[in-house]
Amino acid sequence: MTRFSFDSGGLRLSCLDAGGDGRPLIALHAHWLEAATFEPLAAALAPAWRVVALDQRGHGESDHASSYERADYLADLGALFEHLGIGAAVLLGNSLGGVNAYQFAARHPGRAVALIVEDIGAVVQDDTSFSLAWAGAYPTRAALEEAIGPRFVPFLRSSFRQAHDGWRLAFDPRETVASQRALNGDHWADWLASTCPALLVRGAESRVTSAAHLEEMAARRPNTRLVTLAGGHVVHTDNPADFVETVRDFLRPFER
Repeated sequence: MTRFSFDSGGLRLSCLDAGGDGRPLIALHAHWLEAATFEPLAAALAPAWRVVALDQRGHGESDHASSYERADYLADLGALFEHLGIGAAVLLGNSLGGVNAYQFAARHPGRAVALIVEDIGAVVQDDTSFSLAWAGAYPTRAALEEAIGPRFVPFLRSSFRQAHDGWRLAFDPRETVASQRALNGDHWADWLASTCPALLVRGAESRVTSAAHLEEMAARRPNTRLVTLAGGHVVHTDNPADFVETVRDFLRPFER
């Protein structure tokens, strides 16, 4: 994938683009992750799909921001559509990215060809304040890994950065905690507002979603399919083979 950047409200946002002539699929990561998490998926879906993965504000190579409200993320996504010069795309999002995807579809009818929402609900109530302990610089990479702990290190390695003062995370935990607080809430109206085909993917071992809640989401929204796969909250990393197969099967009717 090649990297490009664009402007959104004075912020420089960075993307990874698989390129090619395939249909566009915009991939949106979870808090703490970044666009690189979708590189294996992009390779698996090529050449039928051109995956464009966004480093969302405050993550990866994108600028940090002073605001992480719902409207900010949706404006960033709109700016990406304009930069790409496309009218519509499939939107795929994990966690934070999943809410951003279905809220954008609700507010911009016709711009989402389809939705793929990975392990996030229509009601979000998560407390990520424990991550504040990760802030700052660490003398070595090993020290940063020790501070984060074995549960999260496998998902966050791509967010490690070596700076002038030591090893840091590409994101600021204080900013992502503020972003999570803005993400929390009841989003049923947004989930039910769009009519495009939707795929819900839940990780069977997820600590973020419940089977009952995602079953209700699928039951209440027409044209929606729920698939539960082995894995946790980041299913595409925990179980890439089954995730790719499930996504590819869902996307097949939309291929040229």
